[in-house]
Amino acid sequence: MATVPHSNEKVTEVNPSAGETDDLEADLPTRHMVVNFGPSHPAMHGTVRMRMELDGETIVKAEPEIGFLHRGFEKSCEKGPWNDPIPYTDRLNYVSAIMNNVGYCMAVEKLMGLELPERGKYIRVILCELNRIMDHFVNVGAQLVDLGALTNFWYLFNVREKIYMLLEKLTGARLTNSYTRIGGMIRDLEPAWAQEVEGLMEEVHKAVTDVLGLIQRNRIFYDRTVGVGVWSKEKALSWGWTGPCLRASGVPYDVRKAAPYYHYDEFDFDIPVGEHGDAYDRVMVRFEEINQSARIVRQALKKLPGGPVSVQDPRVTLPPKKKVYTSMEALINHFMLVFEGLRPPAGEVYSYTEAANGELGFYVVSDGSGNPVKVRCRSPSFANTSALREMIMGSMIADIIPTFDLLNMIGGECDR
Repeated sequence: MATVPHSNEKVTEVNPSAGETDDLEADLPTRHMVVNFGPSHPAMHGTVRMRMELDGETIVKAEPEIGFLHRGFEKSCEKGPWNDPIPYTDRLNYVSAIMNNVGYCMAVEKLMGLELPERGKYIRVILCELNRIMDHFVNVGAQLVDLGALTNFWYLFNVREKIYMLLEKLTGARLTNSYTRIGGMIRDLEPAWAQEVEGLMEEVHKAVTDVLGLIQRNRIFYDRTVGVGVWSKEKALSWGWTGPCLRASGVPYDVRKAAPYYHYDEFDFDIPVGEHGDAYDRVMVRFEEINQSARIVRQALKKLPGGPVSVQDPRVTLPPKKKVYTSMEALINHFMLVFEGLRPPAGEVYSYTEAANGELGFYVVSDGSGNPVKVRCRSPSFANTSALREMIMGSMIADIIPTFDLLNMIGGECDR
């Protein structure tokens, strides 16, 4: 009769014949296997290489390697006028590009002491929340595909495609929109566009409900995510986590509540928080955030005021095209803004917003000239991904997929 061992104890065999097998296996030379996981592995999405040392299927050591999408974002921003970095910001988190536009423009506006018109603020809120919905759709949809659940992908991506169509109507581009400008927006939105957004929010809610009906109590999904990639609130704070990953670990920090901007303190919405800090919580937090973003969009559309969408300051905003073609003063104004750019006062600021992955910060320095002296981006993906090595040590190979996917590491944002 064998005793029931503790999880850390070795089983003592009482069968004499089994002892011979144990001795034979003990004499066999064994060693750990070193393998590369990515960047060509589909679950790594072409942006991360993982060098792992395995004992069977257990990860003994792991070394994540980032940098496959490094483009020199920050130095590129310092080579031209202040409005030039806006297309570069599109390519940080390219899944929710406008949120990066807003983050950068907000930093420069803070440096210049610019106050956006009310309509411009509300339009930015609407677009940022639409981008948050898209970002979470991509993250959860791709993660479910990596786990083998393809149907959910179509439920989410069909609605995402409709949001893309609306963004294309408004900005002329689907993915990298470059819609904002320092001091406001490139153009106003049409009333019909706002009505289409309002109608789409019901489809967003239906897509979330349909997918939750398929996965929330699904045995396979439950086994793959519950208790996988557990990260406590203490560790999350220690590693500088923000966004859905931090909130899934039980910390209710959201920049929109902690340091409100653009009237977020006047909107009625909740901050979903997880209890266990595992992959399952990270999925559910994102789904609830989608519903909350839809609430914010509806409220912003109802409160949307009239008026201009950009500050009415010739030192900042380009004159209307009609005036450029008919007025010498407007033509000169246009020429000076395009070729010499804005001239913020000398100084430095740090500005931060709640992007889809967490706190997106921009530190900008001006010497009073037409070019930034320094642009530094605090990307939430970098802090979240930094903990990946510690998260997967001792786990099984299969656990990498839900753990890595739900950190939502976007290569352009992480590598910059």
